[in-house]
Amino acid sequence: MQWSLFVRSINFLKIALSLLFALAMCRTAIADINMTFGVYASDKPTQMIQSFRPLLNDLEVLLAKRLGERVLIKIHISKTYEDGIDELVNGKVDFARFGPASYVSAKQKNDRIRLIAIESHKGKKEFNGVICVKSGSPIKSVKDLAGNTFAFGDKTSTIGRYLAQKYLADNGITAKNLKSYDYLDRHDKVATAVAAGDFDAGAIKEGTYKKLKEKGLPLEVIATFTNVTKPWISRAELPEPLYLALQQALLELKPKEDLDELSKDGFLPATDIDFAAVKDAMLHSEKFFK
Repeated sequence: MQWSLFVRSINFLKIALSLLFALAMCRTAIADINMTFGVYASDKPTQMIQSFRPLLNDLEVLLAKRLGERVLIKIHISKTYEDGIDELVNGKVDFARFGPASYVSAKQKNDRIRLIAIESHKGKKEFNGVICVKSGSPIKSVKDLAGNTFAFGDKTSTIGRYLAQKYLADNGITAKNLKSYDYLDRHDKVATAVAAGDFDAGAIKEGTYKKLKEKGLPLEVIATFTNVTKPWISRAELPEPLYLALQQALLELKPKEDLDELSKDGFLPATDIDFAAVKDAMLHSEKFFK
């Protein structure tokens, strides 16, 4: 009888310990902070994951130190610029990295989304877009583009559309001066199409040009224009402690290999004033079509 009670006590203790262990595991899981980082496919999705994953891994570590809980960040790549904007505006991602024009558009749709920080390029908030042609092309300047074909990026792209069209218009080239033009969605697609001779010229990021040039794509630059670097933005309802931790963590990130992949060397504080030139280009975009 006593032996039976002893065995039952042991079994009860095992069950109790199992329940306590399971409860502890549940509490650990509940304590994890899960976040979604959004970015749209301005280049190949595989390339974008390769570029962002190391940086996000570092960000997880910094956030965990600040918040005292494990932080897990997954990447969500939107198929189009428009999808990426809508997913941040509607709160489907917690924070995102956009081009400047996409930030302006998102802010117009939901003025409660918030700037977290802006990328630093050699300590500045600027980097370049370029207009390129196939190597050996007779087109040597923007004025030579009259009567030729042109490839833009996405219809909401800062470099791929708005700033490129403003630059063309400011230099006397408008839609009516071109033989034809089209929007190819991504910078790498524009570069490949120009190198293949499908278009006479196109607008892309300087970083994309350099990477593809190194890989042997026959491209040459005929013009360069300035753009503000990319902002990182939070959804409207992101809790304040999480927003502040994100901001502090990004500003704390030091230059290292994972930022070199993005051609950036850290982050800087940002305000809407940084995007004044982009807003102006978007506001007067009709100049290109007159």
